[in-house]
Amino acid sequence: MQLLKFDWNPVTGIDIIGNFKIHFYSLMWVTAFVIGWYIMKRIFTKEKISLEYLDPLFIYTVLSTMIGARLGHVIFYQSELISQDFLSIFLPVKFKGGFEFTGFQGLASHGAAIGIIIGMYLYRRKYNYKSILWILDRIVIPVASGAIFIRIGNFINSEIIGKITDSSFGVRFIQDEYYKNEIMQRTGINDVQAAYNAVTNNPKFSSLLEAVPYRHPAQLYESFCYIFVFLILLYFYIKTDKRDQTGFLFGLFLVLLWTVRFFVEFVKEAQVDERATWALNTGQWLSVPFVLLGLYFMFMYKPKNAVK
Repeated sequence: MQLLKFDWNPVTGIDIIGNFKIHFYSLMWVTAFVIGWYIMKRIFTKEKISLEYLDPLFIYTVLSTMIGARLGHVIFYQSELISQDFLSIFLPVKFKGGFEFTGFQGLASHGAAIGIIIGMYLYRRKYNYKSILWILDRIVIPVASGAIFIRIGNFINSEIIGKITDSSFGVRFIQDEYYKNEIMQRTGINDVQAAYNAVTNNPKFSSLLEAVPYRHPAQLYESFCYIFVFLILLYFYIKTDKRDQTGFLFGLFLVLLWTVRFFVEFVKEAQVDERATWALNTGQWLSVPFVLLGLYFMFMYKPKNAVK
């Protein structure tokens, strides 16, 4: 079924001026945060929580997510940046090899999860109106919705790609296969997007395209699964009394999201040059503790004192 196979060679952003570019990946993050703010506003209104706590929660969530995700990526997948391009760890630009505005790239979901937990702890210390687990039980709903858009952003960027497949469902990630300078050199076209377009549209360069293998669109698999994670959490929050069981929704989120991540990793290319240990990669090993922690909060955790 060739209809399920296609080439992916998108424009990944909008050029503004010089090296400054608005990346669609960054816009996916903005979309995730805006929708998340709206969902939390509905939750606060439903539970009669003062909206004065909402904007600080939003700020803590954004900062903890971005800082955690970035540090997680550097620590788990790209530690060489610490010595080679330290400022690029915290800024949406790179300096090595020339200044370039890159947007927020190189973000790890495991780091984001840890960052959010720490951020909510710090938020709760300053705004003591509910328990930290009450906050986590609710914040995971917009976080799950945000994960849908983040993986779409990864697909737009042709990053976190899947393994090569000979199935009837595959994508050729044109922009992942060739470095920018290399493809411009091979085509003789001194413009990145025009060179990529030439590869897909000009028969003269068809041999370059034929060498690109079809891969699993792992980002879309993951994004699709996260839709169900979001809907399941929303169902338990709205339709059941599990929302009143401290830690249950937080635990359910951890189990669902990281189980999805664990299994999708089987069709993903490794994000770092590594040898699998016991047939598992880094992403899977990092997912296991989150699943176990989730099971604990779902079935074993008993709050010592109920917060009024």
